[in-house]
Amino acid sequence: MTRKYFGTDGIRGRANGVITPDLALRVGQATGIAFRRGEYRHRVVIGKDTRLSGYMIETALIAGFTSVGMDVLQLGPMPTPAVAMLTRSMRADLGVMISASHNPYEDNGIKLFGPDGYKLNDEVESEIASLIDSDLGTQLSEAAMLGRAKRIDSAHARYIEFAKRTLPRNMSLDGLRIVVDCANGAAYKVAPEALWELGAEVIAIGVDPDGFNINKDVGSTKPDALAQKVRELRADIGIALDGDADRVLIIDEQGHAVDGDQLMAVIARSWQEDGRLSASGIVATVMSNLGLERYLAGLGLSLERTAVGDRYVLEHMRANGFNLGGEQSGHIILSDYATTGDGLVAALQLLAVVKRMDKPVSEVCHCFEPLPQILKNVRYKQGQPLTEKPVVNAIEAARQMLGDSGRLVIRPSGTELVIRVMAEGDDRDLVMRAVDDIVDAVTKAAA
Repeated sequence: MTRKYFGTDGIRGRANGVITPDLALRVGQATGIAFRRGEYRHRVVIGKDTRLSGYMIETALIAGFTSVGMDVLQLGPMPTPAVAMLTRSMRADLGVMISASHNPYEDNGIKLFGPDGYKLNDEVESEIASLIDSDLGTQLSEAAMLGRAKRIDSAHARYIEFAKRTLPRNMSLDGLRIVVDCANGAAYKVAPEALWELGAEVIAIGVDPDGFNINKDVGSTKPDALAQKVRELRADIGIALDGDADRVLIIDEQGHAVDGDQLMAVIARSWQEDGRLSASGIVATVMSNLGLERYLAGLGLSLERTAVGDRYVLEHMRANGFNLGGEQSGHIILSDYATTGDGLVAALQLLAVVKRMDKPVSEVCHCFEPLPQILKNVRYKQGQPLTEKPVVNAIEAARQMLGDSGRLVIRPSGTELVIRVMAEGDDRDLVMRAVDDIVDAVTKAAA
């Protein structure tokens, strides 16, 4: 079913293209109306990252929410997981994060959280979408019932204390030299301060946002600058966050990247040893490496896979009692602490293991050797090339070629006319051939 406005992670698009002041105003009004639950004063907390368009969108959202009688608490630049946490902590009826995550500054988005701190489900988003397209003017508040807006100056300190409390009591990061890259984004204040308060020597980069440089050659999607800085300063670890700090990438002391799969393996092993895993396994997506699955099996743990997207990981975790899950890209969900991915908290869990083991990050984080994994994207103009018989035959042939020693994932993109073809296995040449055969078949079918 086609969904209007909402994608897999809220509403997202080009500022003043898709995300206009008018749309933001109507989103505020529609969401406020959908969450009115009685005669009491309703409250919504709003956080944002550092994009220039955040000012415009925040102002329009405030106008929308206050016009339907909601009081607005402005958090300023704040990580997405902090907004989710503060929505619950401050007993708000709604939480809003203005961000397009790891996208360039030209894009922006609106993420919505319910009073429990979780992202809204499809049904609620559909209700809000219907309200956006309705005559909202008939549902505005009377003049005496309009909402107020005020800035919350204590929000940064509250999130920092929350993040620090996720570590064992009396845990100190004393003796660790940490380079943290905040992507010129939402965590540019809170992440360096939290690490410093825990005792680390902190060198911060990507902490000079100007409205235009979020994710630009910095952050978890562009870790080269961080790797160089770690090697230059002989740091113990590099921590790269993305624009809204809900994902993390680690750089070890040698300057090598550690992805979400290795990070989940470290935390799973540590939590299993401490008896903290709520289920006998973890949850990841179809994109996580087969090496992770085999490593976990060696620990007696399962890897349950979902569709790509942290919301699907979280839904499976909640439905089946898991407290650890995530994505290869670095969205790590630790549901004992957070209702969404939290890059800083995930990094702190790793740092706790590093301190306890007293070993270099390169040793701690090399849990398994990743299998060769190849991903290629094939563009097409129209139609459904995956249903064409030559493509179906190529996919089946590739599955047989890889056998039990490999995996094949073919999926259309949810945001563009692209087929994503991924294969992995023990034999890199075989994996490459499987991907190329399918890519060729899709290319011919879509011509």
